[in-house]
Amino acid sequence: MRHGKKINHLGRKTAHRKSMLANMGSSLIEHKRINTTVAKAKALKVFIEPLVTKSKEDTTHNRRIVFSKLRDKYAVSELFREVAPKVGDRPGGYTRIIKLGNRLGDNADMAMIELVDFNETYNVNKPAKKKSTRRAGKRNTAEAEASKAEETKQEEKDDKKEE
Repeated sequence: MRHGKKINHLGRKTAHRKSMLANMGSSLIEHKRINTTVAKAKALKVFIEPLVTKSKEDTTHNRRIVFSKLRDKYAVSELFREVAPKVGDRPGGYTRIIKLGNRLGDNADMAMIELVDFNETYNVNKPAKKKSTRRAGKRNTAEAEASKAEETKQEEKDDKKEE
């Protein structure tokens, strides 16, 4: 029975698992998203979220705690300098796991893990889109008006050149 056994060992010894998670965490901070297996992504989420929480308060003590886990000076500085200010008001949930399907070689479940505030596609602070019209040629009225204005300006310039 596995009562109370919460950690996924990922088929590795402790030292290998900790090193792997430190490397994956550094890569995630550097690249903002990485592709890996679902099991490793879930383990990385548990590993990286407390470190991001620590980085919200920039103290020497917190930097040393994060460095002891990540073991990469560049990743620690980027975490405290770039990532922490962007997630400062977020109460948690700094990463997102998106399942990608199965890997061709061994049919392993693949996933992409990313830092939430660094993906512009899912940015919450985007202005609300205006309702589109039913006409096929003009889906977004604001864009259509802007393009019309540009065309008229261009035509006026062409007319002035001809005269």
